[in-house]
Amino acid sequence: MVIPTELCALSEYRIYPGNGKCFIRRDGKPIFFGSSKAQSLTMQRKKPAKLVWTQAWRRLNKKGLTETSMKRRARRTNKVARAVVGISLEDIRKRASQKPEFRTAQRDAALKEVKGRKGAKGGKGGSKGQAGGKAFGGKVPKNVKRAKGGKK
Repeated sequence: MVIPTELCALSEYRIYPGNGKCFIRRDGKPIFFGSSKAQSLTMQRKKPAKLVWTQAWRRLNKKGLTETSMKRRARRTNKVARAVVGISLEDIRKRASQKPEFRTAQRDAALKEVKGRKGAKGGKGGSKGQAGGKAFGGKVPKNVKRAKGGKK
């Protein structure tokens, strides 16, 4: 059996039959009060959100919420693998799956190859100044003057 209950206009507590007061406003809307305390505070135009014992205050200050609705799961950020300018996504994945020993062996082999090339160039009899300049594509001016009036 369902008991018809009303809600207090101030405190929002349930008012069971035989309890509380019903006040009819000038516009004809009935307002129910659970106690004379609630009626008195409403007539003084007190705001329910400022009264600690009302449901409005509890809702405003997040009191008495159930733990399941309170806890929100933080979304984990998903890492997205993207290709870099010099290397494709497949190559990146291949390198990540390689064992570190294999990668160190590859690095050592590449270093030996570079050292071998440097030794071969040095043996041909070219001076250091000329070889260094040709490798980087000639002379590059250091301080180029810009046109006036642009961003500095």
